[in-house]
Amino acid sequence: MAGLVAEAVSLTYTGVGRDTVALDRLDLNVADGEPVAVIGPSGCGKSTLLLLASGLLQPDSGTLRVGGARVAGPRLATALILQDFGLLPWKTVLHNAALGLEVRRVPRAERRERVMTSLARVGLAEFVDSYPGELSGGMRQRLAVARALALDADLLLMDEPLSALDALTREDLQDLLLELWRQRRHTCVLVTHSIEEAVFLGRRVIVLSPRPGRVASVVDNPRMGEPGYRSTPEFYERCAELRTLLAEEGAVGGLVDRETGLVEAGEHR
Repeated sequence: MAGLVAEAVSLTYTGVGRDTVALDRLDLNVADGEPVAVIGPSGCGKSTLLLLASGLLQPDSGTLRVGGARVAGPRLATALILQDFGLLPWKTVLHNAALGLEVRRVPRAERRERVMTSLARVGLAEFVDSYPGELSGGMRQRLAVARALALDADLLLMDEPLSALDALTREDLQDLLLELWRQRRHTCVLVTHSIEEAVFLGRRVIVLSPRPGRVASVVDNPRMGEPGYRSTPEFYERCAELRTLLAEEGAVGGLVDRETGLVEAGEHR
């Protein structure tokens, strides 16, 4: 069981001369096996929410639980994929994919078997001896996904993992993430600035308010995952609904591109 529950979660970053309240009494409930997308104005605390859920940060107040257990630190069955891939340029594809297993002290033979299986699932089995610098952006992101798969994680947290990719590669990786969820049915929380990506990959889309972040709206998206969903009227209706909600929450003017459905990047917390 890997349902994620946040109860009245607050966190303030302390800086020189000023404090920044990132989240204020945020409540969220993600069911076991549910894929959820989180979207909102820049600086509203989306990335902070993932860092808290992963156990890398602790809230000032409130509680996060995964599978009913309080998140007191990094959890072995939680995988976090970051925007910059988190790859080590001096290690091969094989060793980068195995990093999480090495940290968890998984025996070498089992480690290699799990890594090779994961690399095969994302189409990188023939590149095991290559280095990140020899891979395209899409391949580097596939490698980051393979590392998460090797952990056999039941909770996958993704912080704008596809934002640096071109449109065609991004859509290809979206299809891959969807297919992996169909196969594994892990709990998934995706932070994105792309409205279309949120609707394609989230069974529910959580809209956060401007900083300090709270849940402002929840958009149900029951047809997520259906073949051909991108081309349906319902898909465009959900995108239009989210554009309206984001405008109401401060993503106005040039922040929302009506052609691409992208909200201007700039979230670092």
